Amino acid sequence: MKVESYENLIAWQKSMDLVIAMYTLTGKFPKEEIYGLTSQMRRAAVSIPSNIAEGSRRSSCKDFRNFLFNAYGSGAELETQIKIAKRLLYRENKDYEQVDVLLGEVMRMLNKLTHELKISE
Repeated sequence: MKVESYENLIAWQKSMDLVIAMYTLTGKFPKEEIYGLTSQMRRAAVSIPSNIAEGSRRSSCKDFRNFLFNAYGSGAELETQIKIAKRLLYRENKDYEQVDVLLGEVMRMLNKLTHELKISE
């Protein structure tokens, strides 16, 4: 699978939207969380498109696939952190709708991409 530019990948585009949504959401968290959960959630979100971009520039499908696995792992980390924030009642459940939808879409796309890369190896 040849990728002309990672920017053309819908998974990358959606994960960039997710980053913006996470920054917006966590910007409303309590200030004492700035170095805690807020920072963790932002880093996990940023890691997703970063790994997609880096992996797409690698020389083999296997390398790209490994970076997609890393992005998927960051997505799982973010899922857990969102659940923690919900339990801590930092925002109302409706405030998480956009990030929940975007993260679900990105995770499905990453799963599909890794499967497609395995087939093309």
